Amino acid sequence: MLLSLVRTYVQPYRRSIAALLGLQLVQTVASLILPSLNADIIDRGIATGDSGYIWRTGGVMLAMSAVQIVGTIGAVYFGSRVAMGLGRDLRAAVFGRVLAFSSREVDGFGAPSLITRTTNDVQQIQTVALMTCNMLVSTPIMVVGGVLMAIREDPGLSWLLLVCVPALVGSLGSIVIRLVPQYRVLQVRIDRINQVLREQITGIRVVRAFVREAFEARRFGVANDDVTQTSLAVGRLMTMMFPVVILVFNASTVAVLWFGAHRVDSGAVQIGGLIAFLTYLTQILMSAMMATFMATMLPRASVSAERVGTVLATESSVPLPSASVSELIAPGHVELRHAGFAYPGAADPVLTDASFVVRPGTTTAIVGSTGSGKTTLVNLIPRLFDVTAGAALVGGVDVRELDPAVLASKVGFVPQRPYLFSGTVASNLRYGRPDASEDELWAALRVAQAEDFVRAMPDGLDAPISQGGTNVSGGQRQRLAIARALVGRPDAYVFDDSFSALDLATDARVRAALGPWTRDAAVIIVAQRISTITGADQIVVLDDGRIVDIGTHAELAERCRTYQEIVQSQLEAEDAA
Repeated sequence: MLLSLVRTYVQPYRRSIAALLGLQLVQTVASLILPSLNADIIDRGIATGDSGYIWRTGGVMLAMSAVQIVGTIGAVYFGSRVAMGLGRDLRAAVFGRVLAFSSREVDGFGAPSLITRTTNDVQQIQTVALMTCNMLVSTPIMVVGGVLMAIREDPGLSWLLLVCVPALVGSLGSIVIRLVPQYRVLQVRIDRINQVLREQITGIRVVRAFVREAFEARRFGVANDDVTQTSLAVGRLMTMMFPVVILVFNASTVAVLWFGAHRVDSGAVQIGGLIAFLTYLTQILMSAMMATFMATMLPRASVSAERVGTVLATESSVPLPSASVSELIAPGHVELRHAGFAYPGAADPVLTDASFVVRPGTTTAIVGSTGSGKTTLVNLIPRLFDVTAGAALVGGVDVRELDPAVLASKVGFVPQRPYLFSGTVASNLRYGRPDASEDELWAALRVAQAEDFVRAMPDGLDAPISQGGTNVSGGQRQRLAIARALVGRPDAYVFDDSFSALDLATDARVRAALGPWTRDAAVIIVAQRISTITGADQIVVLDDGRIVDIGTHAELAERCRTYQEIVQSQLEAEDAA
């Protein structure tokens, strides 16, 4: 998966990679020439007292050093550009795919895991890509070239290469093999600690309301300890690498000097050749060490690549239409035709054979007990989910065939849990219609009964809104979400229990103001309070994912047992209060 991802996303950087390869080749060849020139200075210049030869060869060494420096700087520059570009493109690809997911895929992965995959996992791949770019050509050329140059200097000591290099690679390789499962566990535990932290930050009010700080601290402590213990296990393995490297380096140096001294004494090799051989051996071992160190990063990057690849390979259950429709047949009409929805692998469907029609200028209310499928039903209309049976139609066109932009402009959706983005009041209201004027924003706020508190803010429409709208109350947040849907002036409005945070008086004022605003639009309301929907043109009663009856309040109160039970339960609750 790692190789496939890298191969796919480095295609735009072919020229940079070509320049990188050329510069690495130049700097590596220069590095291999320098020890041989140094040996010549010792054996032919210093040993013979030839100052001219020393100056001439020294000048060549300076030139080779300059070439090496230029090549290294250029290679690092192009390598960094390729690696950083790869990381940027991967993050953009993952983010774009997540934006295309429906609620089903987001719930399946979990928000904390998707955040980790977009940030930490991509970072691991980017780091390995950077290391690969910096050592892609230099390591193999240095190893092969170093071996050839070492043999050229002294064939009699070349057998040491067959001992030292495999010893280093084998010892470090055994550590790398043990790192693979630890890295896999570490990424999963990072997901877990992100999940716990996100839950605690999001639900801080609930935690404090129930005085569960100590419990949540312990829960975070467990997740934190899991990450710590796994990180320590990885760290212990990593700390073994450098002592092994130092041991092999020192043992190799001692072996070269020990056996090389006898060969110098016998005249088989000169001192300069011995020093050059030792330098080449050091270069070979350094390259082998760097390659092995890179191998330690590959397991974690491979795990991260699998996780990122899983996101990129997951198709949305709400795919884009192959030939999207942009013209509506019957503007303002909303219809469900034998619609059903079931989660993959679920024993029973959430929604079964739901059929009703909402015409322009009418209001349809949807009621039912908790878990009856109300939210699932209305989520099918703006296509947050796709039906698994039947069809959902807006404007006479199946929503699966409608252009997503057209669908969004024709359906104003207010979710059960209103969410505001960090920015200003105006930026949130213009979320669905960026070109809305200030007069239109104030008009929408007036209908949503939010004008008074927005005008009371120091900056009015430019008043800051924090992430999630946490700097305004729940009722204010809900009214701003309603105003956001009103700004677009769509053909249909879907209010998913959008008045629950409002008091009865505000609820009544909002519904009264909505009447003229939505006069020509289809309105669908999911409601818990029967008192707020008695005036609806039709009421759809859901029970266990099925529509049990449709009618007006008077009709249902007379003939529908499920509706009668809902009404009776609310009357009893009011009497008890």
